[in-house]
Amino acid sequence: MFIQTEATPNPATLKFLPGRSVLTDGTLDMPDREHAAQSPLAERLFEISGVGGVFLGSDFVTVTKVSGEWQHLKPAILGAIMEHFMSGAPVVRSAEAAAAAGQDEFFAPEDSETVAAIKELIETRVRPAVANDGGDITFRGFKEGVVYLDMKGACSGCPSSTATLRHGIQNLLRHYVPDVVEVRPM
Repeated sequence: MFIQTEATPNPATLKFLPGRSVLTDGTLDMPDREHAAQSPLAERLFEISGVGGVFLGSDFVTVTKVSGEWQHLKPAILGAIMEHFMSGAPVVRSAEAAAAAGQDEFFAPEDSETVAAIKELIETRVRPAVANDGGDITFRGFKEGVVYLDMKGACSGCPSSTATLRHGIQNLLRHYVPDVVEVRPM
């Protein structure tokens, strides 16, 4: 098994591509050890000293470090990912665990057409680009012209996430959806 590694815009996060499907649907963000109970793979990764967060995507795993150097952490992480996939153990304990990552959305019923346009743009233009960087971004709400988004994985805590929100996503949404005034993280 060959696992590729890619840098992300967040220097504390690396993206690991095992060359096979990780999650069949959605994403799963485990920002700390307590959230790892839903994934045997994440539990294995959190056993490595210095690992502070794990994010699972369709075909990648991003790992965020809280201490240590990548040159020391990377071999242990590669070994843990390889051992997990070779063992045949499931990535998540249940389909409900992966689905539980989403939280309730909020918006006024009269904004449903605007929200549908926002979600379409996020799904088709924003999420694929963010996934390339080892993260995910999801719609959380819309109120008084403000779009609220949840940034996960490599995007959470990334130094360039503010620029991504303000200049990239906000400009895109304002261009296509005139009702959008601002974009904010949740």
